[in-house]
Amino acid sequence: MSKQPELVTTSAEALQIVRDVRATGQRVGLVPTMGALHEGHLSLIRAAHRECDYVVVTIFVNPTQFAPDEDFEQYPRPLEEDFLLLQELAVNLVFAPHETEIYPEGTATPIEPPAVALPWEGTYRPQHFAGVATVVCKLFNILPANVVFFGQKDYQQAVVIQQLIADLEIPIELVVCPTIREANGLALSSRNQYLNKQQHAQAAVLSLSLQHAQRLVEQGERSTRTLTMMIRQKLEEAGIEQIDYIAIVHPTTLTEVDQVLEPAMLLLAVHIGDVRLIDNCQLLP
Repeated sequence: MSKQPELVTTSAEALQIVRDVRATGQRVGLVPTMGALHEGHLSLIRAAHRECDYVVVTIFVNPTQFAPDEDFEQYPRPLEEDFLLLQELAVNLVFAPHETEIYPEGTATPIEPPAVALPWEGTYRPQHFAGVATVVCKLFNILPANVVFFGQKDYQQAVVIQQLIADLEIPIELVVCPTIREANGLALSSRNQYLNKQQHAQAAVLSLSLQHAQRLVEQGERSTRTLTMMIRQKLEEAGIEQIDYIAIVHPTTLTEVDQVLEPAMLLLAVHIGDVRLIDNCQLLP
């Protein structure tokens, strides 16, 4: 049985522990999560173990990145099950603060995210990245690790955080790990549990659409208008009627491109029932 991770709930204690570990010369890896851990999160923790000597995981459902009509209150919080998983993965430290620890009364300095936060997710979830940027900056200060690990599934989030690190000169390295998928190709997400059996099967079309686009590009299709039109058709044929966006963008600026003449990112967001799902892939000409 693996040794239990140390569990702390206060910022002061977490900061002191990470400072003491770094003072011994150990490389510290940080994996921020909102809990409800799945194989996607666990893959980030394994990556942190490969690259670092000491692994810290945060579990905090961040209220500022949820809009009033989103699922903050319903968001799953299986802390005991999460802790057992973290023990199996030999995580060293778990930081699971109360909301008032991160946002004490009187907190009044949100972080304004960079311009890459404005399109796509920023259009449909206008306050989301301000909440993400603020909590991530706080976590970087509380847990001054060497490396932080995020997943490619939330691609725009990773780009926003990379820009944040660069602009604010935060001394941490960002590693973006590959998306982990279910057997039917659906990208792992804590929100997948909201899907019923039929919706879960229907959601497989997201990854099939991405693969279809990749094949078309490999076969010589360069027009992003044609590619997005064909993806939309494939989604609609599967009964997905509410599509927030299908976009083929520059990998770092997230601005749309007309032709896939160099590596680009394909981003999409759809609704299946009441569940909003996002996915992405790289397109290589």
